[in-house]
Amino acid sequence: MTQRVRKAIFPVGGLGTRFLPATRAMPKEMLPVVDKPLIQYAVEEARASGIEELVFVTGRGKHAIEDHFDISYELDQTLVERGKSALLDETKAWLPTPGQIAYTRQMQPLGLGHAVWCAREFVGNEPFAILLADDLVMSKTPCLRQLIDVHEKTGGNVVAVMDVPKEHTNRYGILDLESDDGRLASIKGLVEKPAPEKAPSTLSIIGRYVLLPEVFGQLDRQEKGAGGEIQLTDAMAKLIGKAPFHGLRFEGRRFDCGDKVGFLEANIAFALDRDDLGEAVRDVLAQYARPR
Repeated sequence: MTQRVRKAIFPVGGLGTRFLPATRAMPKEMLPVVDKPLIQYAVEEARASGIEELVFVTGRGKHAIEDHFDISYELDQTLVERGKSALLDETKAWLPTPGQIAYTRQMQPLGLGHAVWCAREFVGNEPFAILLADDLVMSKTPCLRQLIDVHEKTGGNVVAVMDVPKEHTNRYGILDLESDDGRLASIKGLVEKPAPEKAPSTLSIIGRYVLLPEVFGQLDRQEKGAGGEIQLTDAMAKLIGKAPFHGLRFEGRRFDCGDKVGFLEANIAFALDRDDLGEAVRDVLAQYARPR
C-alpha cells in the first residue's frame, strides 16, 4: 500500500523577468488570469487533489503571496459594511486553514532543484507533490489528482508530460521511454533541455510532479547541471531503476503562463469558460477577428 500524498511544494522564488515591468514590484505568481492570481489556481488544484499541507519556497519581494493567503481584517470589514456578504463568503471559502501553509526562503536563485531541496524539512520522509504556478491546467479532474491516482496504483514517481515540437526540446526535461501505451509511459531516462538532435523523445515534463522523498538525497549533493543550476530533472534521473517512474499524459489543456502569449491565451480560455463572461468575451474577440 502506497503512502498517501499529503504535502505539496510551490516554488515561487523566481524573479519573473519575462513579465517586466509588471513584475518589478509584484510576484509573477500573483499575475491574474481573469480575476484570480496564478498561485491561487495552483493552491486550489492542490487542495482539490487531497493535499493537506502547502509549502511555499519564496524569495525577496514575495510578501504579496503571503498576504493573499491571509485574513484581511480591513477588507472583510469593508465588505460587511457594504452588504457584500456573498463576496466575503466566497473569499473565505478558498483561504487555507490556520497552520496549513508554511513558508521558507530559497535565498539564492540556484534552480528548481535547489528550491525543492529548501523544503526538505517540511516534507520529511513521505511522498510529496510539486506544482509550478506558471503551468496552468484546465481539466475536468485536477491534473495533480490524476498524477496521485497513478501513484496510488503504481507507487514510485509520476510526472505530468505532454508532447512538444521537436525544436522545443531544449526548453524542457525530456523523457527517454522504456514503454508507452499512449497514456502512461514508463521512463528509463531523463534529459534536461537536450538539443533537438539529441533528444530521446518529444515527451516533456510540465510543472506537476509526485515524487518519493529519496529525491532529496540526490539534491543534497548540490550538483549543478544545465545553465549552471541545480536541476530537479538530474536528481529525478538518478532515481530511475530504484522505484517505478512514470510519465502521465494528463487529461486537460496546459497553458504556459511563463510566456506572454501563453498567459494571454489562458486569460481568453478561462474567460470563455465562465458563464458570466463567456458571451461578452466572444463578442469582443469577434470584433478583433474581423478583417480590417
